[in-house]
Formats: sequence, C-alpha cells, structure tokens
Amino acid sequence: MWFWLLSAIAGSIIGNATDSWFRDTKLGVWFYNKIDNLYAWAAYEWHIKILTDEEKRMAKFPVLSKRLDKLERKIEILEGKNNE
Repeated sequence: MWFWLLSAIAGSIIGNATDSWFRDTKLGVWFYNKIDNLYAWAAYEWHIKILTDEEKRMAKFPVLSKRLDKLERKIEILEGKNNE
C-alpha cells in the first residue's frame, strides 16, 4: 500500500518537473503549438465552445468584467474619432 502511494507521489512530482522543463524547449514549444492547433480545429469542426482563461476569470469577477467592457467601448469611440 505504501509503495503505491509513494510511487504515485514520486511519479507525479517527476512528471510535473519534466513537463515544466519540456515546455521551454524548442520541441516543447512546437509540440504545445500543435496540440493547441488540434484543440482549436476540433472546437471549430465540432462547434464546441472552449472557454479561454480570460473568460473564466471574467466569470469569477463580474464587476471587473463590466468595467473592462466599459473602458473598451470608450477606447473604440476615441479611436473612431481620431481616425475620422
């Protein structure tokens, strides 16, 4: 019992450390970009809505979300006036 528990913990720690190291290598960046493209393709093909990290955070903080939306609208108005 203890062996399985300790090996699971050790495997988790080693796996996480390896993933953190691999993510910063050129091959890791390429691999994660390919996986991200695959997820985006699957979401588009199968009409699956995938929430981004930003959308998840904004759902947690609705007041902040409203303030940011208001600021973005103001920026759009100001940029529109400058372009004319």
